[in-house]
Amino acid sequence: MTRMTGMTKAGTPKLRGNPWAVLATLSLGFFMTLLDMTIVNIAIPDVMRSLHAGLDQVMWMVSGYTLVLAALLVTSARLGDMKGQRTLFAIGTALFTLASAACGLATGPTTLIAARVVQGLGAALLTPQTMALIVATFPAARRGTALGIWGSVAGVATLSGPTLGGLVVSTVGWRWVFFVNVPVGLLVLALTFRWVPDLRTGRAHRLDVPGVLLSGAALTGLTFALMEGDRYSWNPGIWTLAACSLALGTLFLRRQARRQDAEPLIPFALFADRGFTVMTALMGAIGAALIGAVLPLGLFLQQQLGLSASHAGLALAPSPLVSLLVSPYAGRLSDRIGGRRVLLAGLLSFAAGLTAALLLSTPGAHALTLTLPLMFMGLGTGCMIAPLSTEAMRNVPPRLAGAASGVNNTVRQLGSVLGAAAAAALMAAGATPLAGIHLAMALPVVLLALAAGALVLPGRRLLTPVPGNKAETASC
Repeated sequence: MTRMTGMTKAGTPKLRGNPWAVLATLSLGFFMTLLDMTIVNIAIPDVMRSLHAGLDQVMWMVSGYTLVLAALLVTSARLGDMKGQRTLFAIGTALFTLASAACGLATGPTTLIAARVVQGLGAALLTPQTMALIVATFPAARRGTALGIWGSVAGVATLSGPTLGGLVVSTVGWRWVFFVNVPVGLLVLALTFRWVPDLRTGRAHRLDVPGVLLSGAALTGLTFALMEGDRYSWNPGIWTLAACSLALGTLFLRRQARRQDAEPLIPFALFADRGFTVMTALMGAIGAALIGAVLPLGLFLQQQLGLSASHAGLALAPSPLVSLLVSPYAGRLSDRIGGRRVLLAGLLSFAAGLTAALLLSTPGAHALTLTLPLMFMGLGTGCMIAPLSTEAMRNVPPRLAGAASGVNNTVRQLGSVLGAAAAAALMAAGATPLAGIHLAMALPVVLLALAAGALVLPGRRLLTPVPGNKAETASC
């Protein structure tokens, strides 16, 4: 790894390769892509009026981005191993930035959807490179804190989307939900070439093209079925698509099993580590819980309490603010007392806060009555997300970091899609709109309780060592 922390002749710190400068750059790019998953939801009514679009068209503004992002994460992780993580991160950032400008300039729903698809491609290219670069850049003693900060970005971005989106839409208009990415993307691109080192393993890599096609088709079909199932009333076509996607996924895994000695897209050695396996599963559950909590809460504030988009966003602000404050300390605490303890505290805090919010979400409620529960949810998010990535990557050797990042992010993304689909289905299933909101809010509580149970189950932390030479393992 390359690290430079000295001073230039002029007395300015040399930040190229400095781990914390690298982390800041990667986290800013990561935050930008995750924020775009939730920030646009609050702009849907304004987009419909401005572009004279139907709800189905505008919903694809959201779905197109999510679909491409979920389907291509595993492939882009392998491309990062082949071409260099910094190169893929830069390409993804450039694509995302250009597509953001195109979204803001869109004159019709078709051009907006197309630009969002390209945005999703850019996000898919850059996202898995972030974790891999952090693992390669930071020494083991500080990797927990770094991955904790990186992981907390996911929670803050998910929770702050409605707040920031409401403020932007109500002040400068929906187009600036996209235009705001342009200066940020350009800054990330400049800092990437200035601060992020081009770390290569020196090994030649080959891409498993049939595996890419199988995984892409399986993830695309499954994501589409989960996102669109409620809209199509879970008709036979949706169930057939889901079944075909699962069959393709099975074929993909069988192919991977035959290619474990020939650079598979998913090295099964990763799952020999119980810590990686459990934490990756928890990523999916927590991703579903976060989205499953934000959607019904936002709907309650707007539909039941009559708040505007901007006021609803402000009412939800305590959660991301507390999470932002807590996350860095949670990462350090994870290094000192163990990430699992911090993670368990976070799961319980978020579940308690959401349970209180559910009980207080009554027709006569005031938005301020939710402040304390939202603060507990923010505390839980900060404690959950920060150690999650640290514990997942603790025993992963650098040569498998790219593949591990692809798997982690894919599971988290699919969890978010599943959480959104389940929340929509439960809200529609309620006898009344408020009953549906309560059903949707109860689901994340159940998921978090199951996650806490999985975390405390007895078992060997490491079933078998992850294959790798001794020097490489020591460097982790």
